Amino acid sequence: MAETNSIDKLERKIGLFPVTNIVIANMIGAGIFMTSGLLMGNLNNPLLMILLWIIGGIIALCGALCYGELGAAIPQAGGEYIFLSKLYHPMFGFLSGWVSFIVGFSAPIAASSIGFSEYFTRAFPQLLDWGDATGFLNPIISKKILSIVVIMLFTFIHLRGIEFGTKIQNYLTLLKVGLIVGLIILGILFGKGDFNHLTQGNKFSFDFGGWKTIGLSLMWIMFAYSGWNASTYIGSEIKNPTKNLPLSLLLGTGIVMFLYFCLNIIYVYAVTPENMKGIISIGGLAVGNMFGRPMETLFSLFISFALFSSLSAFIILGPRVYYSMAKDGYFFKFASEVHPVFNIPSKAIILQGIISIVMVLSGTFDQILTYMGFSLGIFPLLAVIGVFKLRYSKKSKYILPGYPFVPIIYVLSGSLILFLAFFERPVESSIAILTVFVGMPLFFIFKKRYIK
Repeated sequence: MAETNSIDKLERKIGLFPVTNIVIANMIGAGIFMTSGLLMGNLNNPLLMILLWIIGGIIALCGALCYGELGAAIPQAGGEYIFLSKLYHPMFGFLSGWVSFIVGFSAPIAASSIGFSEYFTRAFPQLLDWGDATGFLNPIISKKILSIVVIMLFTFIHLRGIEFGTKIQNYLTLLKVGLIVGLIILGILFGKGDFNHLTQGNKFSFDFGGWKTIGLSLMWIMFAYSGWNASTYIGSEIKNPTKNLPLSLLLGTGIVMFLYFCLNIIYVYAVTPENMKGIISIGGLAVGNMFGRPMETLFSLFISFALFSSLSAFIILGPRVYYSMAKDGYFFKFASEVHPVFNIPSKAIILQGIISIVMVLSGTFDQILTYMGFSLGIFPLLAVIGVFKLRYSKKSKYILPGYPFVPIIYVLSGSLILFLAFFERPVESSIAILTVFVGMPLFFIFKKRYIK
């Protein structure tokens, strides 16, 4: 193999609290603040929508339990890339890393930055009016510029090192969780709404068309839960990984599942199902209905800054995957280079920022959401199946509770979601599959070029 930097250059500096924060921050992002309105547009049934959020949380929790066992046994940076490479073959690891590069991190960074611009301009619509008045910047262009500036800012922050970056991350995560908890408590105690909204909407038809809609809805929900595996991407930098890595996954996923349930209750309490349909900035609309326009402006501003937290987490995690791939010779060699002062994969961070900016400039939110959801659902299935192989080889260091039912639930439900979503959105799903196939020849190109 070509000479590369040792993985030991990534030091174990992160404890349970910050790594749990990274899991929470990675999960709570554009998804929960931007998808419930789209879901209601498809389902038109509040109780079914909330039930699907609960089911999605259970699936994510099953995945987190499985990844806890995998991460404790293989505590290295890279997530699925490391798991699949060691459990199966380097090609499977490369393909998961390739999908992570294109979809798993760069696209969610773009989505979070778009979410920021949507909520920020909802709070300050005069910015769009000013840009439009110049004759050069229409609202769409203004939002894209704002999104790009945010990506550049946080890319620079995380070029200063992981200790500095995680300090910023901790504050942003606490702000976001505090914001959600505050909205839930204030909304129930003082907000203007009606729990009778839960019983409104149409009766759902459970024919094949209905099940396809459920599959697509669950795929979007699973995107909102994506990040339940976050700490496995920085396994080489976690203190006492055998204990802290699985615990961070379980704590983070459990907390987020509860918050998502409560937040969707608030959405439905504040907004009728009919008025929810198709609304992306659903959080701002809910607060406006409960407390009036001034609070809607303030809350939209808070959400826009809260989205910094998930964007920041993605920028931390993604480059560690590319670092691991490049270190093994299956990616551009420069991505394995570690900064001599800040001890982080700086060139990989910069590369990810560039790809994220390209993502901002293309696609609609629901198209990107479907493409991301399908792409991200493939390789975790293979990784979870790897738990059976790990048990068979007797290499587990953390014993998964509920084995073998937990991994079976995850694999069966995840496979069914992909099957139904493909028939509901064949174009975006096919592009996701094509993305995987494009990575196959690239694997052999990198192998031939860099591996001796």
